[in-house]
Amino acid sequence: MDFQEGEVLFFDKPLTWTSFNLVAKVRRMLCLRLGIKKLKVGHAGTLDPLATGVLIICTGKATKRIGWLQAQTKEYVTTMKLGATTPSYDMEKPVDHTYPTEQITERRIREVLASFKGQIEQIPPAFSACRVDGHRAYKLAKQGQEVELKPKTLVIDEIELLSFNPEAMEMTLRIVCSKGTYIRALARDIGQALQSGAYLTALRRTRIGEIRVEDCMGIEDFETFLETAI
Repeated sequence: MDFQEGEVLFFDKPLTWTSFNLVAKVRRMLCLRLGIKKLKVGHAGTLDPLATGVLIICTGKATKRIGWLQAQTKEYVTTMKLGATTPSYDMEKPVDHTYPTEQITERRIREVLASFKGQIEQIPPAFSACRVDGHRAYKLAKQGQEVELKPKTLVIDEIELLSFNPEAMEMTLRIVCSKGTYIRALARDIGQALQSGAYLTALRRTRIGEIRVEDCMGIEDFETFLETAI
C-alpha cells in the first residue's frame, strides 16, 4: 500500500478517544513506519469521544475523497435514558434536570419516533464542532457563553425501536440518517416530544455508506496490519 500517494483506512474508534486522537495516532505510526516526518492524514465524519464505531481515515491524496465520504448515509445504534437531560445531551456532562416519565409507554415511543422519519429541521448541540462567528460552539459553551445555532435540514431514513426497558426508562434505537445529523440532538428532541427529557448513554456508528463496523480494525490491530501493508 502507498500511504503517501493515498489510502483509505477503516477504523473502529475506541471509547473516550476523539476523532483527532485517532488521526494523530495513525499519523505517528505511519510516519514512524515509513521513516518520514510529515504525512497528510484526515478523517471523514467526526465521532464524539463517548461514541464508538466506524471512522474512515484517509492519507495522502486520498484526503481529497473526504468530502464525498462524509456525504454518505450513516447508521447508528444508540441507547437513550428517558426522564432526564444533560447540557451535552450525553454522559459527558452530569444530569441537570429530571422529568416525569409516567406518560411514557412503548406505544407512545413508537408514535413519536414515526414523527421523526423523513426530512426534519434540527438545531445542533451547543457542545458541538459547529462554528459560531468563527469559533467552535463547544469552546464557547465550555466558557459558559450562550450559543445560538441555526437549524439545519436533514433526513432520517430509518428510525427503529430495538428495545425499551420501562423500569430503567431506557430505549435502544437503530437510526439511518443523512450527513450532519447529531444523534445527541435527536435524543433531546425525542425527549421533548415525549414531554420528558432524554440523553445518550451509548452511541455506536455501525455504517458509513457501504462500510460497516465489521469491516473496520481496532487501533490495537494497526501495527500488525502495517507489517503486511508496507
